[in-house]
Amino acid sequence: MHHRVFITGLGIISAIGNGTEETLASIRKLKTGIGLLTNLDSIHAEIPVAEVKHSSAALAELIGFDTSPDTTTRNTLLALVAARQTLESSQWNKHPDIRSGLVMATTVGGMDFNERYYKSLLASEEHKDIIGLLDSADCTEKVAAFAGIRHGVSTVSTACSSSANAIMIGARYIRNNRFDRMLVGGTDSLTRFTLNGFLALEILSPTGCRPFDQNRNGLTIGEGAAFLVLESEAVADPSRIIGELTGYANANEAFHQTASSSDGAGALMAMKGALASARLSAGDISYINAHGTGTEINDLSEGRAISALFQPHIPPVSSTKGFTGHTLGAAGAIEAVLSVLALQHQIVLPAINFEKPMEELRFRPADRVLQQNITHVMSNSFGFGGNNTTLIFSDTR
Repeated sequence: MHHRVFITGLGIISAIGNGTEETLASIRKLKTGIGLLTNLDSIHAEIPVAEVKHSSAALAELIGFDTSPDTTTRNTLLALVAARQTLESSQWNKHPDIRSGLVMATTVGGMDFNERYYKSLLASEEHKDIIGLLDSADCTEKVAAFAGIRHGVSTVSTACSSSANAIMIGARYIRNNRFDRMLVGGTDSLTRFTLNGFLALEILSPTGCRPFDQNRNGLTIGEGAAFLVLESEAVADPSRIIGELTGYANANEAFHQTASSSDGAGALMAMKGALASARLSAGDISYINAHGTGTEINDLSEGRAISALFQPHIPPVSSTKGFTGHTLGAAGAIEAVLSVLALQHQIVLPAINFEKPMEELRFRPADRVLQQNITHVMSNSFGFGGNNTTLIFSDTR
């Protein structure tokens, strides 16, 4: 017997707000989080980014326990802020005996500390303990300790599909009766390493991303963290259920190290797999929260896959990266939380900065908040190396 997987808690911090209320308010006001750097020291300060407005010291204060930005990476601080919200919203501590696990994701790990102390490490061993903070699992271990989770702790790093995969793995644990409850999500902070890396790939927008626009000119890198609490139907309190994770799939087309295939083969496989997992048809999907990075290749590839699967009746499509930027390993979790909010509030989230439809596609993204009946939301997260993941969230009311 496969157990149903319910969502009982949400937490999020990104460039458009701290918590679900601030986040949703920014979306309703069409308020972007994209702007110039204020916290990260970089020679490329003119490049637009989607930066969390809190300094690392301010993030430490938000957590509510004795930690320090001098001993805890920004990546971990972001994760702890979002994790705390999630645990509180699910009333996690009221049920300490439930079999619980953690799967979380990141791509940059403790890179910010390694950037800060690299030169001094070459000269002396004064900061040698900092090296261990680079490990992506260091952040996971700190979140696990904060949540009191001692079993089933895992870290996922599959580029931009990382936290979508973390959510999928957590759901599989529950469906197969390994755990009753999972904390799942991801985090990534802005670093010079990632900013410079995407700049070298020549895919950063000089003006701010505009997903699915004919004149799109690249992605905008962002930062943030988000988590969900998933619970088995065996333990979930019906009064706390805010949605259900009904479908998921991962497909790797292995087409190119960084580019997706022009026909969207990998995206199509992931979306079809998620529909099969949820036992749904394409016509059941009310809204697609697309990966939609704003790059020339991704939007064309994903758009073709969506058209192939859903035409002639393509549901509303948008990408929220015009608000949050592309948060890399955190993107799948951030957009999962946004998808659940769309279900809760029965709205289609808009793609901002949109002006002109793509000539190659048969749809245009929703560019304003639409109030309509939402039963199933499909959320896409596609990573380098062709690692593509699709999640489906469903209304339970």
